[in-house]
Amino acid sequence: MFFHVDYSIDGLNGIEKYTDYYDKTNSYYDLIITDIKIPKLNGIELSKMIFNKNKDQKLIVLSAHSDSKYLMELVNIGISQFIKKPIEINNFLNVIFKICKDIFYTKISDTSTSSSNVIYLSLSTTWDKEYKTIKRNDVKIKLSKKELLFIDLLLKNSERTYTSNELISYIWKDEVYHSPDVQNLNNILSRLRKKLPEVEIENTYGLGYRIYIE
Repeated sequence: MFFHVDYSIDGLNGIEKYTDYYDKTNSYYDLIITDIKIPKLNGIELSKMIFNKNKDQKLIVLSAHSDSKYLMELVNIGISQFIKKPIEINNFLNVIFKICKDIFYTKISDTSTSSSNVIYLSLSTTWDKEYKTIKRNDVKIKLSKKELLFIDLLLKNSERTYTSNELISYIWKDEVYHSPDVQNLNNILSRLRKKLPEVEIENTYGLGYRIYIE
């Protein structure tokens, strides 16, 4: 469900990683999951410190029945998602999926008001139409010129399937003395799938190539 996951060994390590991640990426984690009873800095203290840094942070607290005395304090600092232990996996996944959906639509809303040039390829990955760049969690992903041209054409109209000839003409338009074929396209696609496993690019035999966006 998430392309990148970090974990910490205790509460103090958790807030250090939270701060370091923001310093490195200029963005916060989409979601934090913490227990109440953790070493060095308990879940309540950790949550307070996180909310002091980012009042909009999505945060799930795991709590046993014996932790009920803490729940009101957690509600007062803004936490609305609790999962009781022992964890029931279906309930846990339902909560995670709901939060993922909220995160996604919040990002889409923010993007539509701030820039019409940005396309979401997945929850964490964006394409900038103006600068022809791809970022994952706001970090630029290095792609070759041909890989960028491959994606650029597919995203000119994500509703349609582009034929091999259309892609070849577009990608190799400046290379007069080169005679690429379908295998060259598939080589590009193979590299893209390794670099961007979260992005869905379909290759339909006899039809062509299409990209699916969120």
